[in-house]
Amino acid sequence: MINDKYLKGYEAKNHEDDIYNAWEKSGYFNPDNLPKINGEERREKFSIVLPPPNVTGKLHLGHADMLAIEDSIVRFQRMIGKKALWLPGTDHAAIATQTKVEKELSKKKVRKNDLGRDGFLKEVNNFAMDSQGTIISQTKKMGSSLDWSRLSFTLDDERNLAVRTAFKRMFDDKIIYRDNKIINWDPKGQTVISDDEIIYQERKAKFYTFKYSSDFPITISTTRPETKVGDTAVAVHPDDERYKNLIGKEFEIDNFAGAKLKIKIVGDKHVDPEFGTGALGVTPAHSQADWEIAERHNLEIKKVINEYAKMENAGDLVNGLKVTVAREKVVEWLNENNLMEKEEEINQNVSTAERSGGIIEPLPKVQWFIDVNKRFKLQKSNIKGVNIEDEVTLKELMLHVVKTKQIEILPERYEKVYFHWIENLHDWAISRQIWYGHQIPVWYKNKDSKNEEIYSGIQAPTGDDWVQEEDVLDTWFSSGLWTFSTLGWPNKTEDLKTFHPTDILETGHDILFFWVARMVLMTTYLLGEIPFKTVYLHGLVRDKQNRKLSKSLGNAIDPLDMIEKYGTDALRMSLMVGVAPGQDVKFDEDKVRAYKKFSNKLWNISRFIYTNTENFDYENFDTSSLEDYQKNKLKELEDFKKEITQEFSEYKLYLVTEKLYHYVWHEVADKIIEDVKDSVSSESPNINNQYMILKILEEILKMLHPLMPFITEEIWKDFPKENKDLLMVENWN
Repeated sequence: MINDKYLKGYEAKNHEDDIYNAWEKSGYFNPDNLPKINGEERREKFSIVLPPPNVTGKLHLGHADMLAIEDSIVRFQRMIGKKALWLPGTDHAAIATQTKVEKELSKKKVRKNDLGRDGFLKEVNNFAMDSQGTIISQTKKMGSSLDWSRLSFTLDDERNLAVRTAFKRMFDDKIIYRDNKIINWDPKGQTVISDDEIIYQERKAKFYTFKYSSDFPITISTTRPETKVGDTAVAVHPDDERYKNLIGKEFEIDNFAGAKLKIKIVGDKHVDPEFGTGALGVTPAHSQADWEIAERHNLEIKKVINEYAKMENAGDLVNGLKVTVAREKVVEWLNENNLMEKEEEINQNVSTAERSGGIIEPLPKVQWFIDVNKRFKLQKSNIKGVNIEDEVTLKELMLHVVKTKQIEILPERYEKVYFHWIENLHDWAISRQIWYGHQIPVWYKNKDSKNEEIYSGIQAPTGDDWVQEEDVLDTWFSSGLWTFSTLGWPNKTEDLKTFHPTDILETGHDILFFWVARMVLMTTYLLGEIPFKTVYLHGLVRDKQNRKLSKSLGNAIDPLDMIEKYGTDALRMSLMVGVAPGQDVKFDEDKVRAYKKFSNKLWNISRFIYTNTENFDYENFDTSSLEDYQKNKLKELEDFKKEITQEFSEYKLYLVTEKLYHYVWHEVADKIIEDVKDSVSSESPNINNQYMILKILEEILKMLHPLMPFITEEIWKDFPKENKDLLMVENWN
């Protein structure tokens, strides 16, 4: 007799928790426990890592989109017989997490310095573990078939060993070095940040054109006149006829806004003669481009802004002032001395820190860096076209593996973006001036003295007079090791041997450089192989007005609210259907509601088929009796499934979802069920049609399962097969 549950509509919340518990209890999320296929062990592996969510709070719709895509990919690979592993984990997200905890403590009028480093880190770790528990719970609600027995955290003991091992090897190979160089300084967050952590905000600004003094022969332009007290040169293009005769000359200026300047005129081909006056006032300590000019021409470096965005060593007029106040003072001085030629209002992209919102100040500081241009030899190489005797750079490796298609980026248009970024890559500043994170495994004896000793190791050196570096590593250093540190590296584990390189990395296009490129860098260098074969970049989730979802706009959506109202399967389908790689998702609750209706349609189809095939011996049916109608429909089904299989294999989920929706609703429900309903519901049912509709149901449940795992698993419980296992491990073919 048909199960009573079909007498009502499908209510996802009545089934989903029990189904997920059954999946977990089965152990099938762990590839080591997967059943054999037709009596054979699973030989072909498939692996993918979860981009680790930050332990800073709840998951959002962007995470839900990612989880839906990745789970669909893994479930398909598992069903076609592969030993499929989806590795879970979370990221300590050093700056974001420390900032969050500091804000919470400030509500209690407690500062991190009040607690001391150890006390503060205890607070942060407690917060991180609580948050990780919340994130895991939410991830499970999305139906994610992750192998929780292999859960990792970027700051756990195993990953800490990997980080220290990687650092020491790079230190020993002199790829990691310490130097005084210009970096991006966040005065608000009081730390260095990388180029990729900068958000550019368009703001109104003044563009000033002036001279240093009345007798100086060149006019310059800038939006930051306060920095000009630190100028040591003016750069012009060597072929610019206006300034050719001045190249090489030096000028002393007794008073520029209270400061004394020595200015040398240099010819540099990187100067754009069409921009402004064609002459660039060079402030080496406070501009990356100017720093590079200074290096090329051996110019003096004068630091006139400090870590708190205040002027220092800058002359009596502006010393000690905030840069914004100093700017007004210098402009006032230029006008009073008739040196200002014009002021224009322009739109300017202002560099701000992503996490704190602070305006970035380029400053020279002693920091730790990864040299992307140093030549070295790989210890081993499974990279096509690179032998261990070849001298290469990190930059060359990062370009090579994508140019030779050893790593494919989807959509392909992002390859050009990747190449442009890598070709213009600077050395990576990896030290951060915060407490939370992997403390740099370097120890000093007699630091900053002539007889300074530096030691780097996995363990601290013996002796009492060694002091560890206080800075921590950029979060992306540890997450750059993610595809192999999660598999047990630096130990030679069976997991590492079996599952690396991983098959695909699925992540947002907005972290192509933050994370994807850094994984390519770390893996090619440390393992001599690629981290993944394919990169699938999904877009951002936006509202139907195409705005980014955010609390400040009041359009943020909690995926758990959608799951409560419509079910996980409906949410998953709404995020994937018709959305190609790299394309932003326009989220609309009406779309989720539509796929709730689709879930009910599938439920009703199943009810009709089960009601009208009771006592039918499906497994022992003799298919030789089938007539042309059934044969044609089953042949169409077979051809359709081949098409779906191919598109699943090519990660074209946007096509799979759309085609399955139309096939189930318009072909199965509107046509086939209508064609056969009288013949199968009569007192003498047509057994050929009974077999056909059961076969169609079996196949659409299999095809839909990766996308809509909960409802398909629930319906599968009642499918008339003896000794069947969970649908999640049912053989695809």
